[in-house]
Amino acid sequence: MPANSPEELDQLFPQALNAGDLEALAALYEPQAVFVSGPGQTVTGTAAIREVLSAFVSITMEVQTLGRLDDLALTSARWEMAGTGPDDQPVEMRGRSTEVCRRQDDGTWLFAIDDPGTLG
Repeated sequence: MPANSPEELDQLFPQALNAGDLEALAALYEPQAVFVSGPGQTVTGTAAIREVLSAFVSITMEVQTLGRLDDLALTSARWEMAGTGPDDQPVEMRGRSTEVCRRQDDGTWLFAIDDPGTLG
């Protein structure tokens, strides 16, 4: 389902992740979007983003739009996530994300840059 506003991206994200729908999750990103996967680390493109997010099974988010100018928007969300770490042990994280969203030619919105801002 396409996002018709920047805020809707952060509403569709937890729906797709919690449903385990990695294709719908990846569809929220521009093809060459950048995702901050860890301190000082980024991945580019929907395939790499899908890979990073595949380990997580549930998330809750509280969305806030910080600013909007024409076809660009800056959003933020306070989130909590649970999943499995590389060592197959349960992991719980929380943070405040910052996203740059861009309106597409068809009027829908996609993430261009996503920094989850992990706090632990």
